[in-house]
Amino acid sequence: MNPIQFYKCLADDTRLRTLLLITYEEELCVCELTTALELSQPKISRHLALLRSSDLLQDRRQGQWVFYRINPDLSAWARSILLDTLKANQHFIAENLSNLIQMGDRPQRTSLCC
Repeated sequence: MNPIQFYKCLADDTRLRTLLLITYEEELCVCELTTALELSQPKISRHLALLRSSDLLQDRRQGQWVFYRINPDLSAWARSILLDTLKANQHFIAENLSNLIQMGDRPQRTSLCC
């Protein structure tokens, strides 16, 4: 992971909130992120594409849903920064988490392994 690219991704409010929400929830789909962040689907998808192309996120398809999670191969230093940022700044995403909790009809997840 290139540190300049990593920090550029964190410098945008939407991308930082997205990464922290996914770190907290472990996995989220676009519809959950649009609800949590109160942003349009195209805007969320554009940011997710950038985070995926930067190797910060991975996606997986489950039926009609595409779920995003932190790349398991992300460098330990980068993962540590995300976790430390989340732990020290949960207030930063508190409203977003509240929006997510209030969301009805969230997609069900199946286990990643058998």
